[in-house]
Amino acid sequence: MAIPDFEEKMVVGALVVGPFASNCYIVGSRATKEGLIIDPGAEAEAIIQEVTKLGLTIKTIVATHGHIDHVGAVGPIKEATGAIFAMHADDIEIMTGHSRRGSMFSSSWPSPPTPDLRLAEGDAINIGDLHFTVIHTPGHTPGGICLLGDGLIFTGDTLFQSSIGRYDMPGGDGALLVENIQSKLMVLSDDTLVLPGHGPETTIGQERQWNPFLQNII
Repeated sequence: MAIPDFEEKMVVGALVVGPFASNCYIVGSRATKEGLIIDPGAEAEAIIQEVTKLGLTIKTIVATHGHIDHVGAVGPIKEATGAIFAMHADDIEIMTGHSRRGSMFSSSWPSPPTPDLRLAEGDAINIGDLHFTVIHTPGHTPGGICLLGDGLIFTGDTLFQSSIGRYDMPGGDGALLVENIQSKLMVLSDDTLVLPGHGPETTIGQERQWNPFLQNII
């Protein structure tokens, strides 16, 4: 999966991993070579190989939400890199499977580690000279987040090209999801690059104009 070179100070790598074809992103500062991994859902070895190829030192791992297809490889990557693991507090229960919300996934998946950092709306994640802001967008899950910075936004399973995240699983709320997309994402500039948790990239302008889920109220 290729990401355009839209920002001179940033490098972005992307891999499609696991049986759910989840997008894992590796983001780094060209100046400091510090890096961030977003949603390492599976295939830890392939992700580490991409990190090595990009020449980055990973400082932080961020999960946009707690579903196992976005956190399944956190453990081995954290062990290999020594990075801290961060996610929203409201999805820890889903991730750890301590409730029926986490039972949709097979118990054969590895258990992710406890987060070192619990994220909340407006928190800053700084990687070298790169700066990202946490936007809490519940609806797919209670603790779903997006990361905004430097002309792009990582939307996890909140917003896709011409679609939105599922809201029919435990903890989902379709009306809340659409409300958060409209009030927190559609206020961004049209040229903001959207890098979702599944599928191809898009832009805020494209989704504002063409996304059918944003033209109707659920």
